[in-house]
Amino acid sequence: MITAKRVLYVLGIVALILGLYGFYSRLFIGERDVNYGSYVTWGLWVAMYLFFAGIASGSFVIATLEYLFEIPLFKGTGKLALWAAMVTLPAALISIGMDLGHLERIWKVYLQPNPTSLLAQMVWGYTLFGGVILLSLWLVARHGHRSTFAVKALMMVGFVMAIFVSGGVGALLGVNASRAIWHVGLLPAQFPIFSLATGVALMLTIISFFGTMEDAIRVRLQRVLSIGMIVLLLVKTYLLWSDFSMSLYSGVPQNVDAINAVMYGDYWWSFWILQIVLGTILPIIVLIMPNWSKNRLLAGLTGIVILVGFAAARANIVFPALSIPELEGMAEAFSGPHLNFDYFPSLMEWSLTIGVVGLATLAYLIGIDRLPFLKQTPSEVTQ
Repeated sequence: MITAKRVLYVLGIVALILGLYGFYSRLFIGERDVNYGSYVTWGLWVAMYLFFAGIASGSFVIATLEYLFEIPLFKGTGKLALWAAMVTLPAALISIGMDLGHLERIWKVYLQPNPTSLLAQMVWGYTLFGGVILLSLWLVARHGHRSTFAVKALMMVGFVMAIFVSGGVGALLGVNASRAIWHVGLLPAQFPIFSLATGVALMLTIISFFGTMEDAIRVRLQRVLSIGMIVLLLVKTYLLWSDFSMSLYSGVPQNVDAINAVMYGDYWWSFWILQIVLGTILPIIVLIMPNWSKNRLLAGLTGIVILVGFAAARANIVFPALSIPELEGMAEAFSGPHLNFDYFPSLMEWSLTIGVVGLATLAYLIGIDRLPFLKQTPSEVTQ
């Protein structure tokens, strides 16, 4: 019998193989084959960094439901969420690392940091957050599912840091006064909600495909996650409407042009099809259906579709804003291979991104198969 895990193993291996070209090109040739440039300075890798970093912080928050808040229904899920955070945070850092022109200079932010720089704060924040995740996994492996004082204290620290790093990413965009569409106070508030939503979506997928608890407990857990997911999707939609409506009502040309690019320009399909229809409307319809949670495949696929929608949402935040010239006539003033505002990821960019997804998927699967403390037993979730 072909299981979901075997299918994911195959897909992960295929994705990693497809990503070898991207890794080789970026590491040994450089950024010659990317489609971003002097005008569109951020591309697919930055969007995926936002996506994976959001999953990492959201997954850690999910883990606190067992180890900090001790909610009985989530017993046995905390370690699965922690491992998800552990594999997606490096995926985020690999994605943003590939975007950097001189990754070898990363030591400067540790030895010569500017404390007032948001970028420096985020690098230190991710470093400390990664250490908290790793230490949390070590304590969980040592003490099992028991919430000791040390585990609770660390979870509290990690909870605060998860909010900080996810909100800080929104602040990184929001402080860019030259990009009016980003320069709003909503982004630092939106990103923690987006992160929690991706964490819930991933946990829904994990429980559906890999959960070993009794069916009654699994179905009840999926129903609780689905209610949370619906609420978060509706909140996300409201925040999106607030952002777009205020920008359109203000009439600021750069804002209006950027939103029009999202909704009706080159990125319309990513917004309407991936983000709205597949990532929001369809999941809500499925999640409110009676007895949907009894179908493990449907539940797992719903979580994956929601994640795809959030990945598209990250891209729709980054790409359109950079496609609008900061000065009128800039697009016509100069011409060159990397001097344009029409951005779509190159084959090399897609290859590397697919490789990172495959690497993270395989790391998660190998972990839950090979690491003894990650194995979930029925008795653990019924105590």
